[in-house]
Amino acid sequence: MHRLLTTALAVTLTAAVTLTTTAGTATAHGTGHRPRGRATSPTPIATADQATRSVHVLKASQRTWDTDDRTAGGVLWSWTADGLEELADLDPASSWKNPSEAKLRTLDGRRYLLATASGGLAAVVGYPGREIYWAARTGTGNAHSIDLLPDGNVAVAASTGGYVRLYAASTGRRATWHTEVPLPGAHGVHWDPGTRLLWALGSRDLIALRVGGPSDDPDLTVVHRTPLPTRNGHDLAPVLGHRGRLWVTTGSAVYQYATARHGFVDYPLRSRISAPGVKSIGDDPATGRILVARPEPGHACEWCTSVLTLYQPDGTRRLLHGAMYKARWWTSRRD
Repeated sequence: MHRLLTTALAVTLTAAVTLTTTAGTATAHGTGHRPRGRATSPTPIATADQATRSVHVLKASQRTWDTDDRTAGGVLWSWTADGLEELADLDPASSWKNPSEAKLRTLDGRRYLLATASGGLAAVVGYPGREIYWAARTGTGNAHSIDLLPDGNVAVAASTGGYVRLYAASTGRRATWHTEVPLPGAHGVHWDPGTRLLWALGSRDLIALRVGGPSDDPDLTVVHRTPLPTRNGHDLAPVLGHRGRLWVTTGSAVYQYATARHGFVDYPLRSRISAPGVKSIGDDPATGRILVARPEPGHACEWCTSVLTLYQPDGTRRLLHGAMYKARWWTSRRD
């Protein structure tokens, strides 16, 4: 592990806000099963769209979205780092290249967008307001995922950099002090409140990290390592319909992992859901519906898609002219 102290970066982000819906909070009744009883509204969908270099929060019940026509009502909220003078020192023209992650998290009763881009920008942006919690340029290691810890620090996974970093973001919005552990091909990172561990996914392993030390000088220790059934780990997310499980995708399959057993387990609809190249997956805590983003054949961006796939019930959602990378249910739950 290394601790690095770099020059603090002055950051102020702004966001254009158009909000008409909030994320669902109903309890899930098991992955692949819709809750019984009265109808439940689906949670909005957030996506990292590389065509517009933006994060969009989208109305899940609408089948087609158009970011060029806000009167259609499908786009609820958007944020981009492009063109913001307050980010000039972070060089968003290069650091915000290819947005790669979008998550909703809460801290001290406030909601935040967590975003990374392959160019190196990582940011925690107030939602739906414009307050900035923390942001930094992480370098050229292909920042690929991010999470916010209960003490206010921020974890970032970088794939070509081959590391998981924990930034002491609780010390200020310009903080760049961090501790680091190596993880070849690091693509996913997730703080799990059940185990109180930071989980990270690499090319060949899923690791569990214990966070120690004070919040202004944290450290990370690998406490468990599980080899992946197949190589090229990509997405890591909580299974909201089954506590104690994580979604894990690789270059060739989609798995569920039981954190208490430290092993991979079977799950409903596996024969239909598991496929090569899945960039993100998650289940809606309000309805149990499963959302999948995978590359679209023939798309101009080989790792992107304009179409998201839904299961139970089956369906699709299309972002016109979109080049989506990951898509997530817009919920702060992370069981």
